[in-house]
Amino acid sequence: MAKHLTSKDIVILIQLIDAWEGKLTWEALCEEGAKLIGTRPTRQTLNTHKQIKNAYLNRKEQLKSGPIPSKRPASLTIAEQRIRRLENTSSRLMAENERLLVQFVRWQYNAYKHGMSKEKLDAPLPPIDRDSSEKP
Repeated sequence: MAKHLTSKDIVILIQLIDAWEGKLTWEALCEEGAKLIGTRPTRQTLNTHKQIKNAYLNRKEQLKSGPIPSKRPASLTIAEQRIRRLENTSSRLMAENERLLVQFVRWQYNAYKHGMSKEKLDAPLPPIDRDSSEKP
């Protein structure tokens, strides 16, 4: 049975996708991911996590339209890789933010449609009762 991915594993895999160079496939991602998280995830496991799937699809699109890297001295190459990784991360986060904004507008409409007031939606969360034996 395949191992379930922890939130730490998901972050590691998303960072791997953001820094990916060359042809990106689910199989290659599983192989490289195994080196980082200790066990080899399956393509299906990666595909079920929305964040990983969105990062994968976003990076695939970037690789299709991206520029061809040029020859540079090592220090500039490292800087170029870092800039590219940060740009990829930024692009992925902007796309994720856009999806969350669309979801928020849908939730806002549905809340209005079902008679939820702004005051009810902004109400604070109830305090957590941990059922402590040290109650005063």
